[in-house]
Amino acid sequence: MKLNIINKNGFETGRFLKIKNDSLKEKKKNIIYLEIKRYFSAQRQGTNKSKERSEITGSTKKIQRQKGSGNARKGNIKNPLFRSGGRIFGPKPKKFNFKLNKLFKVLAKKLLIYFKIKKKKVKILEDFFLKKKKTFLIKKLITTLNLEKKKLLIIINNNKKDKNFLIASRNLKLLNVISIEELNIFYLANSDYLIFFESVFKKLFNIK
Repeated sequence: MKLNIINKNGFETGRFLKIKNDSLKEKKKNIIYLEIKRYFSAQRQGTNKSKERSEITGSTKKIQRQKGSGNARKGNIKNPLFRSGGRIFGPKPKKFNFKLNKLFKVLAKKLLIYFKIKKKKVKILEDFFLKKKKTFLIKKLITTLNLEKKKLLIIINNNKKDKNFLIASRNLKLLNVISIEELNIFYLANSDYLIFFESVFKKLFNIK
């Protein structure tokens, strides 16, 4: 599979990258589902908590005698049936996340990128650096690619030289720019188009 490389102006350079998809075809599609499920489970705090009967501060003295009052039998003031009493089987702090192997996570990302490539929703951008923090330079690139009203994700290197590119993109509503270290399955799945810097894509797929 070939991917054309475009320059900073949005035009094809005549160069391309090759990607082997034989190893990815054999993998199961539920890998993506499990990784997305793991990601959202890890976002849950799980800090909700209510006090049980043993955790309520109050007297343990029996409110009234067992028989002869004409009312139902009652225990102490911490009874769950009373207002401000303990709660029966209330929520407790817990962890919702579950573990997936590191190789499993990497494979899920690659598989999702492969599906995006098949739908022609992946662009490879030639490595360049912005000398000025100007939003219109990035907007011009997006306009040339006819992606103005699409949710875009641009993956860059984590270099100091890329800082201008990151700052210049903040004013664009539908554009999200992250480094390769921040890349996760949610960002990939939640974007209409993916734009990789050439060196980032080579690093991700081990292309020399």
